[in-house]
Amino acid sequence: MLFQPDGQCRATKALELTQHYPAPGRVEHDAREIWEKTLAVTRAVIAEAGGAEKIAAIGITNQRETVVFWDRETGEPLSPAIVWQDRRTAATCRDLKEAGNEPMVQAKTGLLLDPYFSGSKIGWAMQNWPEVKAAGKRLAVGTVESWLIWKLTANENRGGLHITDATNASRTALMAIGSGNWDDGLIDLFGAPRAALPEIVDCAGSFGETTLFGAAIPICGIAGDQQAATIGQSCLKVGETKATFGTGAFVLSQAGPTPPTSRNRLLSTIVWQLDGRRAYALEGSVFVAGSLIKWLRDEVGLIGSAAETEALAHSVADNGGVYCVPALSGLGAPWWEPDARGSISGLSFSTGKAHIVRAALEAMAHQAHDLKTAFAADGVDWKSVRIDGGMVANNWMAQDMADILGVCVERPKFAETTALGAAMLAGIGCGLFADLAAASVMRGAVETFEPQIAADARDARLDGWRAAVQRVIAAP
Repeated sequence: MLFQPDGQCRATKALELTQHYPAPGRVEHDAREIWEKTLAVTRAVIAEAGGAEKIAAIGITNQRETVVFWDRETGEPLSPAIVWQDRRTAATCRDLKEAGNEPMVQAKTGLLLDPYFSGSKIGWAMQNWPEVKAAGKRLAVGTVESWLIWKLTANENRGGLHITDATNASRTALMAIGSGNWDDGLIDLFGAPRAALPEIVDCAGSFGETTLFGAAIPICGIAGDQQAATIGQSCLKVGETKATFGTGAFVLSQAGPTPPTSRNRLLSTIVWQLDGRRAYALEGSVFVAGSLIKWLRDEVGLIGSAAETEALAHSVADNGGVYCVPALSGLGAPWWEPDARGSISGLSFSTGKAHIVRAALEAMAHQAHDLKTAFAADGVDWKSVRIDGGMVANNWMAQDMADILGVCVERPKFAETTALGAAMLAGIGCGLFADLAAASVMRGAVETFEPQIAADARDARLDGWRAAVQRVIAAP
């Protein structure tokens, strides 16, 4: 995406990545494909800008926790990338939890012992992929922004920069979020290769430059996708909350300069680091959101496109008693049940395609309500929610979110706030903006959705949802 300093998106180009499912619970990407398609779309957008000399800076945002293994000498991947949704280390995390390690991990990282985070993935690769283990000093390990920065800054004379920003580092379960440094105890716990990890840097600054596009362009902004969306939504004051509905759904509430502590299985995470100073957020993570609609389209064939879901939801008066629990890769917060599997329940001969699709959309508000309850129990109840991500273009879903949460839902006119946040950080890093408050001019106009549903109807929906979730959790 190409942005002007006023937030106007001047050009966009996208290519879909292939997601691989080599076995149940396993999710992989081809790191080479990530790089090649990133290179292709970047070239296309730079051409629309009129050439590399027109670009002030590059900002990068990425799927957090997805981890790449590559060779420092050749710059080539040594294995598939293990995606954040991957559950192959569920047994390892369970064993570590049963051994009493989770309180220590949570105290140091703000995270829980779950295969979602990168640390156990890295340890698994070191044990199970000979090419990774045998690489020795040639091995580089990093999340997707590290991989892209390496490739952008490498040339025929030297390898690339090996860096990660503090937000992505905070999602590995290898970083102590209070100090902002890699932690040797955590590295040993998961069996990660210390020498292969990147240097941790701020989210904005001058991080080298790329010369791949005809003229040098500095790389000046880096943040994981959910932190970038929080910045793009201008959640700068304590308590301001955003919810992103992309592949998964992620809610972050601004917590200020002190790491928050959750007693309700939410996460404490770094939301940005600027000039060496960190700000923190409380986070709830849902593993399946937009990927559920993609599954209904690609695997089940129930819809031809995501755009059809809004009209289908409107075409029936209610869900007809159908509930969808989208645990296709386990249940995230506040349940943290990695072995849970999805369900569609309440089917009868009167059930039609529209009821199932509506139930899938309703699951977004149901999962968000579970998180709202946990946030409130931790003392951070939501007064309003700023929503974004690809799914929220669906007006029916945005209104349903307001109805079930019982608060005002605010949607920016430009919903791709993850990319916008990366652009804001790049603007700070290259000197276009003095700080995040100044960069917030890029956010632009918003529209609001107010609750309209009756309280008894909301309660009935939520009662049915809770029963459906309990059946999934209780299933063998």
